[in-house]
Order: sequence, then C-alpha cells, then structure tokens
Amino acid sequence: MNDSTRRQTKPPAATGVHLAEGAVVPSATDATRDGAEHTTVPQAYDAILLSGFGGPEGQDDVLPFLRNVTRGRGIPDERLEEVAHHYRHFDGVSPINQQNRELLHALRTALAGEGIELPVYWGNRNWAPYLDEALAEASADGVRTMIAIPTSAYSSYSSCRQYREDWADALEASGSQKTLQIDKVRQYFSHPGFIRPFIEGLRDALTAARLAGHDDSHIEVLFSTHSIPTGDAAHSGGAVFAGVDGGGYVAEHLAVAREVIAKSAPEVPWQLVFQSRSGPPSQPWLEPDINDTIEALEGRTAVIVVPLGFVSDHMEVMWDLDTEARETAEEHGLWFARTPTPGTHPAFVSALVDLVRERILGVPVERRLNETEIGPWFDVCRGGCCENPRLGFKPAIAGLQP
Repeated sequence: MNDSTRRQTKPPAATGVHLAEGAVVPSATDATRDGAEHTTVPQAYDAILLSGFGGPEGQDDVLPFLRNVTRGRGIPDERLEEVAHHYRHFDGVSPINQQNRELLHALRTALAGEGIELPVYWGNRNWAPYLDEALAEASADGVRTMIAIPTSAYSSYSSCRQYREDWADALEASGSQKTLQIDKVRQYFSHPGFIRPFIEGLRDALTAARLAGHDDSHIEVLFSTHSIPTGDAAHSGGAVFAGVDGGGYVAEHLAVAREVIAKSAPEVPWQLVFQSRSGPPSQPWLEPDINDTIEALEGRTAVIVVPLGFVSDHMEVMWDLDTEARETAEEHGLWFARTPTPGTHPAFVSALVDLVRERILGVPVERRLNETEIGPWFDVCRGGCCENPRLGFKPAIAGLQP
C-alpha cells in the first residue's frame, strides 16, 4: 500500500490566521464569526470536512508518520523506533485510514438518505491524504464554506485544539485563508449516537462473560481512554472546568461512563483508566494505567475493556488493548473482552449527520440531542480552551483567540 511518491511531511505551522473585518473568530462563517457559545443562525455550507488523525500504510511510512506526529518536540528517531515497533508488528499498517474510508462512505450514504446534498472531503492531520490537500481540492471545486468533523469526541489539546491548529496550518498551506471559511461541529461526547455503540457493546460483552460463568460481582468494567499530561488535562474544557481535577477531559469521560454503565450494567463494578502514555517519566500523566489496574484487581474473574476515548479502532486499540491489556489479563487468570469502538455503527453515523443538521438549521440548544449532565458543548471553542502550556498558543480557527 506504500506509495513512494507520497508526500511524507505535514503542512508547516501557520504564521497567522485570517480574521475578517468585524469578526472575532478566525476563518469563521457568518453564523459563528461573532463568537457566541452556541449559534442558532442557520448556515448554508458548501461541504463537510472529515478530519482524521492519519496513520501509516506500510513499513516505509512508519517513521515519517511518527515524525509528523511529534513535530516540534525534538524526539530522535531512536526513541520513535520504540513506538514504531507497535506498527511494525502489524506490517506497518494502522487500521485508522481504512476505518476513515469506511466512515467516509457511510457518512456520504447517510447524508444522501437524509436529503443533505453536501460533498464530504477527507483530510488527515499526520498522514496522506493531508488536510491541506483536501482543502486545496475543495477550493478548486468552488467550496467556500465548510463544517468540520474531527474524529475525536472530547475536549483536550490533542483531541480538539490541535485539530483547530492543524486546520489553520492547512488553510495557510493551501492558500485558502481568505477564500475558505471553516466552522466545526460541537464536541459530541454527549450525543446519544456516540454513546449507544458503547452501551450495546458492553451489554454484549456482559452476556458473553455471564455465559462463560462469571458473576456480575466478579466482573470489572474498565473504561479506557488515552492518557494525556496532567497539565494539559487541567486546561481541557477551559474555564468551565477550572479547578476540576483532570479538567474537562476527565469530567467528560466520567459523564459518558456513568451513562453507559447506567444503561447496561448498573450493578457491575467499574472505573476509568488510562493507556498509551508517552513522554519523559518526570512528566506526570493521567493515571491509573490500564495494565497496572488489571494487575491490582482483587476478587475478580473477568475484565471487560470499553475503549471509551476512541471513535474507531487504531494502533492504541489494537496494540495497547487487544495485545498488551489482553496479555496482562491472561497472565493474571482473568477472562477478557474488549468492546467495539463506534466505527461505522449506524447510530454514530446518524449522530454525525445530526451534528451537521444542527448547524444548517440553527437548532436551539435546548432541542439538541444530549445524554449526559455535561452538554451540549459549545459550537465555538472559548478563548484559552485546551491550552497546551508547554507549547503555548499557536494560530487556530473555529474558536476565540488566542
């Protein structure tokens, strides 16, 4: 699958953003340019931008991809190879690009079924097809307004603001800063269509565990998400979660976990755990680690892992959960199951359509679908939201400056 002519570097960092006269939100449509938390102004978009993380599709892609992911952090190739072996174990192929191809097809089909005649462009942050390539194609097709869907549901630097920074980079790199306006859908962790696949997956896993002879009181449900530095977590979600331990990132995950457990297994023990940490040991990251948690379980005969932080299967799911966490569980004599990610589940695809429809119709906040005590989240990210204290503010769109 590797193409030797494929570009190996993501677009350079933007030097600035385009701020239209009278606007407070860079590169925004008329509906969001004034920066209100939620917009009820209908907006006629020309297209949708599906934004993925990206992943290698061959052994030769692995190191260039990891250089893109860690750009600006000065990490030598020797250290990157410590992560690269996860990809090399699977012939250098991450499933994430194929997952997004399938999601792209499902989204286009669902939009057509709802009578929403909008083209969908797909661009990745860290590997081909790159975001600037998607925007250049859209601009050449005459697109002037887009609504962006990131393949990440929660608030944090890596799951929200970094997407917004990369959209700014792509606008500058594609020469579209003054001609293309991009809004983003709200963070969708609380949308019932995102939550439903986890509920169904947990119900199915519990049925399998019970059939295997495990009583509910001896089953532990581990809701797993990507660990992030505690400093980043503290800034996630902005002022709404100021002073809350773990910021919006942890609060949002806990809200979703409570909803999933309440509708599938209210009597089964559960906890939120973290995975895939990186960075120097001296830097604190969110804990507990999933493998440490499994090792410390007492009085349990089975463990069910729900990948709550992930929209689709990719390397952190295949390696960190399906390989390492499973091995840890088996070493400790525990029955193990990992539930599916939303992927192309019809409820999730319908949720993405609904998020677009909200903005086309200007749906009032009180009529938006929401299934947790947090939300519906903002249409326009607030100033300072999801700051990365180590890197400082970079040009970003779809939110208040900085």
